[in-house]
Amino acid sequence: MFSPEGPSLRELAVQALSSVEHGYDLLAPKFDHTPFRTPDDILEAVAAALDRLGPFADGLDLCCGTGAGIEVLTRVCRRSVTGVDFSAGMLDVAGRHAHPEGPRVHLVRGDARALPFAPAFDLVVSFGAFGHFLPRELPGLFRQVHSVLRPGGAFAFPVSAPPRPTSAWFWILLGFDTVMRVRNAVWRPPFVMYYRAFRPGSVLDELERAGFGTELHALPEFGRRADGSPRARLVVARRPS
Repeated sequence: MFSPEGPSLRELAVQALSSVEHGYDLLAPKFDHTPFRTPDDILEAVAAALDRLGPFADGLDLCCGTGAGIEVLTRVCRRSVTGVDFSAGMLDVAGRHAHPEGPRVHLVRGDARALPFAPAFDLVVSFGAFGHFLPRELPGLFRQVHSVLRPGGAFAFPVSAPPRPTSAWFWILLGFDTVMRVRNAVWRPPFVMYYRAFRPGSVLDELERAGFGTELHALPEFGRRADGSPRARLVVARRPS
């Protein structure tokens, strides 16, 4: 499952028994060699979709981790790119990635639930971070994103079609979430990471309650399911002008 450069089973166990922040500090040096990093094909597809929706001047990568989403923003934003994450270790790795050309890149340590920014961005993106927020936290998170976007700005993130109960992935993800719930019931501090807590239908409702207008754009690179629906979409939530 992991490359030789990735973390050992022992290292993963230590991370899983830590807080989210400390766990990612520990994992950061090897994070890009794990399946937890957003795959390049998703990053490429989102960059292509955003290029069609732009142009954008200033972008924010929410929960930027080691900076995979920052690479996307430097391709579609003209003026500046900011990454925010609460793990100092992940930001340290992100800061080592060179950006010799293109927009200015800033890295900020902060909590996505209390963003330290004025309405300064035309585009906010996030990749693979929502499993770290409990469903009851999403309304506040979306209000925070709304507050840092300029009028007319967009909040964009990819979502995949949920696996069917007949697929192996459905049971793998269900099993992972069950293990995490048991872990958090018996061990402190909690490590919030659930794959099945982020439900696209309810998320769209919460975005609209936070003041966004929402759009769904198919990501054609991933094809369609047997019923004709896209396998992956880009959610684009716009703050009204």
